[in-house]
Amino acid sequence: MDKIVIRGGKPLSGRIPISGAKNAALTLMPCALLTDEPLTLRNLPRLADIDTFGHLLNNHGVSTTIEGTSPDEFGRVMTIRANRITSTVAPFDIVRKIRASFLVLGPLLARAGEATVWLPGGDAIGGRPIDLHLEALKALGASIDVAAGYIKATAKGGLGGGRYRFPMVSVGATENAVMAAVLARGASCLENAAREPEIIDLCKCLVAMGARIDGVGTDTLRIEGVRDLHGATYTVMPDRIEAGSYACAAAITGGKVELVGAEAADLGATIAALRAAGVEVTATPEGLAVASGDALSGIDLETAPYPGLATDMQAQLMAMLTLAKGSSRVTETIFENRFRHVPELVRMGADITVSGRSVLVNGVAALRGASVVATDLRASMSLVLAGLAASGETTVSRVYHLDRGYERLEEKLSAVGADIERHSDD
Repeated sequence: MDKIVIRGGKPLSGRIPISGAKNAALTLMPCALLTDEPLTLRNLPRLADIDTFGHLLNNHGVSTTIEGTSPDEFGRVMTIRANRITSTVAPFDIVRKIRASFLVLGPLLARAGEATVWLPGGDAIGGRPIDLHLEALKALGASIDVAAGYIKATAKGGLGGGRYRFPMVSVGATENAVMAAVLARGASCLENAAREPEIIDLCKCLVAMGARIDGVGTDTLRIEGVRDLHGATYTVMPDRIEAGSYACAAAITGGKVELVGAEAADLGATIAALRAAGVEVTATPEGLAVASGDALSGIDLETAPYPGLATDMQAQLMAMLTLAKGSSRVTETIFENRFRHVPELVRMGADITVSGRSVLVNGVAALRGASVVATDLRASMSLVLAGLAASGETTVSRVYHLDRGYERLEEKLSAVGADIERHSDD
């Protein structure tokens, strides 16, 4: 396994390009299953999860072609064509690697009338039940059978459309339901739908393919099913979590960076948290400028569905707050097991106490380098952030987690002054 070695204490300075959004890309790729014409996605990040999802689409008989970029460029252009679906089964050996695999359920069901998908894998950050996905699809006319670790959904005469109100906000369930509804015979209404920017990106892509969706950006989506969708060319939105992560990197190191391509409109809650902690964030013609300010201050944070603070930013902000003056309280309301980075931060000298779904962070004067182990994607980034600020050398193991969500992280950080490199255990 690879590991990342960081010699900390260097303020970051310069420009960091923000890649296409991982969470958006993994939602846009299965849209190709809804048409027999090509879907071309631009600004697709070079990530392990993207490659894994591409392999899953290949399993369904879909062709994927990379074009127009060189290895030294960020992002890729991928053309995906599902001219003929040869399999409606998403196999265990692929689905177990990436939870987003479950997003083939809705489009396969809508186009082929059936789908068999194994229960999904992904980060071990707590329970992410699939019942809302299944109930929404049932409301659209699907029959669901759950047995022996897989889901089999059928709609032999095609989906008819329907109305469903999500009892709680679910990003993945909203995405699956939207992709299923666009090819239904009738109209559908999804209430209490998720409003994340990635949902908006999905709807915009589907509209570009010929879907009829009203209420984009609100919690009520009205969808008029169409007989066929056509191909399109669509650019993946910038990654708001990557942008927020690098903003925390500037803040924790006492540096100043410009996040090129970042969209302030997608980062409202993260920007508010940074500013409350004393970080300067200003818009630029090309993105956002982030500067550390005089000193970090303790704040209270609570994750929530969009437009609240993204759970995917919790670990990074917590790492930043380990060096803030005073105390901070961070409450996680989305996942019950998303504090696995805490013991590793404590190993580096952080003063953090966990109490149920909240942690108390007492700011310390300095962090010290240590050997730490990454446990999931965002936890991995929190350890990198701590290592950038710590005295001495930090070694982060199991960095395959990082490769799932941060495009060429060492290269981007090195370009703004970080002393960071990847080592192989081979």
